[in-house]
Amino acid sequence: MPDRRKNINYLTELPGASERLQIFNADLDKPDSFDAAIEGCIGVFHVAHPIDFEGKDTEETKIKKAVSGIIGILQACLNSKTVKRVVYTSSASTVVFNDEGLNMVDESIWSDADHIRRIFGGSGPASYAITKTLTEKAALEFAEKNGLDLVSIIPTWIHGPFVCPFLPGSVRSSMAMIIGKLLFIRIA
Repeated sequence: MPDRRKNINYLTELPGASERLQIFNADLDKPDSFDAAIEGCIGVFHVAHPIDFEGKDTEETKIKKAVSGIIGILQACLNSKTVKRVVYTSSASTVVFNDEGLNMVDESIWSDADHIRRIFGGSGPASYAITKTLTEKAALEFAEKNGLDLVSIIPTWIHGPFVCPFLPGSVRSSMAMIIGKLLFIRIA
């Protein structure tokens, strides 16, 4: 976000960053802000999703922000005239929360928002799973309607080494399964 200054030295000091890394400001609330970053690209990896485990925003606000953000990014990909494929990083939470008792899932299976609410109530994990599901559905519908090559991948948990100076949310949520609570630790 342009009005927030963050220390990104952990990125700019990576090997080769001075020659190959470009930093762009973009904001999901301003989908046109992604145009400059996407211009001239042949492939786009969409790897982030807004997470609000503290419940600062309503579910409706989170859904609107995430869906309008992905649609804005996909529109920027179309407008570029150079993007050949978009890889969307989804989540296992988009397919596992339903009451169908399935042992295996495929691209025809979706998590059910009402079922998620019954399981988690109004907690952060519920809103994440619901917004992630609705965002992926919107992305796939937009891509099909507009002839955009979009591939969705569904990782279960993302963890391992990371370059940022703080504990990423994906690692925190993995740790929560081990120790039983979310960690809000900042590494100096």
